[in-house]
Amino acid sequence: MTKMLPSSFQTVSVIGLGYIGLPTAAMFASRKTHVIGVDVNQHAVDTINEGKIHIVEPDLDMLVGAAVTAGYLKATTTPEPADAFLVAVPTPFKGNNEPDLSYIEAATKAIAPVLKKGDLIVLESTSPVGATEQMSEWIAEARPDLMVPVNEGQKGDLYIAHCPERVLPGQVVRELVDNDRVIGGINRESSEKAVELYKTFVMGECIITNARTAEMAKLTENASRDVSIAFANELSVICDELDINVWELIELANRHPRVNILQPGPGVGGHCIAVDPWFIVSKTPEKAKLIRQARETNDSKPAWVIDKVNEKVEQFLADNPNKKREDVTVACFGLSFKPDIDDLRESPALHITRTLVNTLGCKIIAVEPNVESVKEDFELVNLDTAFSKADVYVLLVDHYQFKRFKPSAGFVVGTKGIW
Repeated sequence: MTKMLPSSFQTVSVIGLGYIGLPTAAMFASRKTHVIGVDVNQHAVDTINEGKIHIVEPDLDMLVGAAVTAGYLKATTTPEPADAFLVAVPTPFKGNNEPDLSYIEAATKAIAPVLKKGDLIVLESTSPVGATEQMSEWIAEARPDLMVPVNEGQKGDLYIAHCPERVLPGQVVRELVDNDRVIGGINRESSEKAVELYKTFVMGECIITNARTAEMAKLTENASRDVSIAFANELSVICDELDINVWELIELANRHPRVNILQPGPGVGGHCIAVDPWFIVSKTPEKAKLIRQARETNDSKPAWVIDKVNEKVEQFLADNPNKKREDVTVACFGLSFKPDIDDLRESPALHITRTLVNTLGCKIIAVEPNVESVKEDFELVNLDTAFSKADVYVLLVDHYQFKRFKPSAGFVVGTKGIW
């Protein structure tokens, strides 16, 4: 275990106050480091400056409230001078599954004017290989007065490194402290400077490598998970065809001491596993055959679920010949990409629900205990209302609330094995 050490960094700036940036900012502030959080979302900035949070994450509200009250955390829309800058902005992909670095570019160019000699810049955003070097080049273009290292081994006036986050939504506060961190600098000095920064609060080990390997490490972790999930999802489709209970099958297979099959679901969501493997494919499209196939397998699962819902609707209509499609109510249980959080990013459950609204011809209602409202073309209802109104029940996310009840009758499409 790495001991937390005093840091020479008096002020840290975190660019991007979302699911990773805000907890990271709060963690530094909790160690009495002055933190300037920067975000383009004025609502997020105002909420944080009130000592509140705009996302759902256990224990984060207390950390932010205490940090703001003590004067160690403030939020703004414009970057200010600091000793270290952490870039934690989104890295989505474009329509052709190509990485979109526009957020990183915008953040980099925003902080460039306030950089000074000796500053540390850390890219935390999950990125395709080469993104840290690209960030260095953007800084070099914007600040010709500074000597900026852009290739491995070069020295300069700034320290530049990549340190990807490796946390699980719902457990971010704990895992930021406990998890090991992979740190890859443009040069050795940058790596060591970044280690000094993270030892402010990280109890896990800070492991040094180069920038490209650090970038690839995060992508590899998520691609590995994606491949494993794809096996489970494909297995569930096969078992459905062969009239085999996939949940029982996996439980039996996992009794083997060297087998650990994951659980299937309606697809793969979130900002990491559903996105990161494409960053590998984009760099080596002819080589990443298994990784590409896993992505395609998981991306195809929502369509399979939608077909199953349509089959249940047809069965309901066959049993109720006096009913028409527009008379049928389909309730979708869960919209987030994983249980017990409010994160809808890349959520297969939300995609399925939207598609049902547009294609099924039935009344669609949804239950999502972790979200107060959604701007969608379906009604968000509570659990009791859904159970009382639904003709077809579609279980998409295994929230703990759904594990306590199950439909006593009706037509059920269960994608998580709890009903």
